[in-house]
Amino acid sequence: MAMQDTLEQLRSVDFNNLDINSIGTWPTPVKFILLAFVFGLILGIGYYLHIVDKQDELARAQAQEGDLRQEYERKAGQAANLDALRQQKLEMEATFDGLLRQLPTDTEVPGLVDDITRTALDNELTIESIDLRNENRTEFYIELPIDIVVEGDYHKIGSFVSGVANLSRIVTLHDFAIEPTDSPPILKMNILAKTYRYLEDSEE
Repeated sequence: MAMQDTLEQLRSVDFNNLDINSIGTWPTPVKFILLAFVFGLILGIGYYLHIVDKQDELARAQAQEGDLRQEYERKAGQAANLDALRQQKLEMEATFDGLLRQLPTDTEVPGLVDDITRTALDNELTIESIDLRNENRTEFYIELPIDIVVEGDYHKIGSFVSGVANLSRIVTLHDFAIEPTDSPPILKMNILAKTYRYLEDSEE
């Protein structure tokens, strides 16, 4: 019966004459409907905002999951290859030690200059000068530049360069310049040779 009375009251309401400024005088069913609508609107907005926030949080979690999965796969691969990596490390250390043994010490630099001189003479070149420059210090090694000026024909100069590059000590060649002399086919070559020595702990 109460439901029927409520429906009758709603049918008798002229919604066009309802004044928003006098909500307190509205019929109870209308106020109930308005209250339910406002409550539903607030609930809907709150739910929407909550869901949007959770969706952003979910997206971040999914992205983090992907990063963590990649990190896990990378570390799992490293763990699976740990023995091979250890063996590779030992091989690299052995190679490094071998390279270090090819670097001259302070006392061996004169011997290296003698080797360069002997290589020039073996190739019948005239040595104009072999001069040591000042050392260049880097983080891990010291660079020892050597200016070399020799004269000879093209093939003998080429053989000399090959001989220096194949010395038992590490020697690199840079900034070469070849020019003719007054006595063809004799050429004059200026070249910068660089050798290296390991930076000892006491020198750091």
